[in-house]
Amino acid sequence: MTNRLSSEYSLCKKPLAATGQRWVAYLLCAGLVACSTDTPDHSAKIFDQSYPAQPGGTLISAMPSDPSSMIGMVAGESASLAIGSYLFNSLLKYDQNLDLAGELAESWQVADDKKTITFKLKPDLQWADGKPLTSADILFTWQLITDENTHSPYASDYQLVTKAEAPDARTFIVHYSQPFAPALESWASLQVLPKHKLAGQDIRTTSFAQKPLGSHYYQLKEWRHGEYIKLEKNPKSVLGPANIDHLIERIIPDPAAQFLELMADNIDSMSMDPITYARIIPSRPALQARLNQFKELGNSYTYLGFNLKRKPFDDLRVRKAINYAIDKQEIIDGVYLGLGITIASPYKPGTRWSNPDLIPYTFDPAKAKQLLAEAGFEDTNGDGVVDRDGKKLSFEILTNLGNKQREKTAVIIQRRLKEVGIETHIRTLEWASLLTNFIKPGDFDAVVMGWGLGLDPDQYNIWHSSQQKPGQFNFIGYNNPAVDKLLEQGRLEFDPEKRMQIYHEFAKVLYEDSPLVYLSAGYGLTAIHKRVQGIMNPVPPAGVSYDSQKWYIPQPLRRTQIQAE
Repeated sequence: MTNRLSSEYSLCKKPLAATGQRWVAYLLCAGLVACSTDTPDHSAKIFDQSYPAQPGGTLISAMPSDPSSMIGMVAGESASLAIGSYLFNSLLKYDQNLDLAGELAESWQVADDKKTITFKLKPDLQWADGKPLTSADILFTWQLITDENTHSPYASDYQLVTKAEAPDARTFIVHYSQPFAPALESWASLQVLPKHKLAGQDIRTTSFAQKPLGSHYYQLKEWRHGEYIKLEKNPKSVLGPANIDHLIERIIPDPAAQFLELMADNIDSMSMDPITYARIIPSRPALQARLNQFKELGNSYTYLGFNLKRKPFDDLRVRKAINYAIDKQEIIDGVYLGLGITIASPYKPGTRWSNPDLIPYTFDPAKAKQLLAEAGFEDTNGDGVVDRDGKKLSFEILTNLGNKQREKTAVIIQRRLKEVGIETHIRTLEWASLLTNFIKPGDFDAVVMGWGLGLDPDQYNIWHSSQQKPGQFNFIGYNNPAVDKLLEQGRLEFDPEKRMQIYHEFAKVLYEDSPLVYLSAGYGLTAIHKRVQGIMNPVPPAGVSYDSQKWYIPQPLRRTQIQAE
């Protein structure tokens, strides 16, 4: 259920604005961060030592976009969910091996008929203001997310619950009319909200979205929109206190500006582009001596999506022509420096859910031209652009400003489509504007974007025809009764082998329908300053940011200490 609209790989999810010197100078004048006086020799000497864990310090990271809200279950985009994951708890969570474990829940029991789940909460849970956190809060959150007036893109999972009850403060029970295979996974995604703060409020306009109260490791201390978000350690965290006192997420849309700040030692971590990861950092020994680099195949992919409610994208031949006209390997090699792989289904390669019989669409311009001709598109006036019924095949590609990989990808797509007679125009927009003004109302031709996916194979809320209302995830307008049926069957099947076959067939139908072009599955590339210690090594299946509450910054390595030296 953790499908989310992705503007970038998110950093430290249970873990970019002016650039260059003007941006750095502004921050120094504002007193937000202190500039380090490290020299390369000093860095190499002090940061390669190991220190005992100790609480305190500040970790500064960079985010590519400002959250639209702190209530991620309503906003539905990656920035809101990422910050929300620091503030709010769920009933369940994933451990380092990606197995379900308790978070708010001490235990849980699934009935023999698989239609009822009973959760027992841990004792003495509380919100950051000291108020008790009880099953009533979980019941309230479920009611809020399933309310039609909330318009949550995640509602479909929870609307399958026919009855939810909180018979006592530590017991929460949900009933389904029929077995729901992703049920437990869905309760690992629901960020529980405080009833005593939100009852009777309009969730779409509440001030809580800007000034939240949570129960997790951190609480919001300050939010300057477009500049930074500052979190402080929550001493009443239901899971115990984190080691690091403060987290600062600076909003820096431009990756180049992020990297300037990393080099200046004004941030401790960032998600990197392939050029930075593979070429720039290795070419700078002094910088490499201060950083740890991490590479992991993420559970996400980048795509070119069509608005299927607009012509000519309602024509399968046109969609397939575009698919054949794009050289995906060229994008992976040229934009991602080979740090990505081609895919043919919306699942992480190598997992059981990824259909091994599907082969990515090949680069075949001749096939693309043939399909366009079959669809009635010809260059009747010799201007190099095919047309049909007097209207040339021309459309606009939208993507988010600051994501250089997507911008470069769009340019390559534009060039390849021009070679088969398709005219395109590229438009980049700030992330919040792209979502609010174009994606949610369906006012676009095509988009280059990404999906970050959950561990369960259920993708009902992305592909089912019922999920097309404003704010829901099927914003491309996909409607296929065969896919609807398969998604419905997959939610009811508990046998792993049978379930795998259902999703293999689902992926096959999508492949034939080509509602979008799979461009690549990329790697999450992260740089973290060596002053941040306690990171699990080797990196577990859950990712580099797993157990980030145990990370620590030894006192000798904190900025004020280094600057004093």
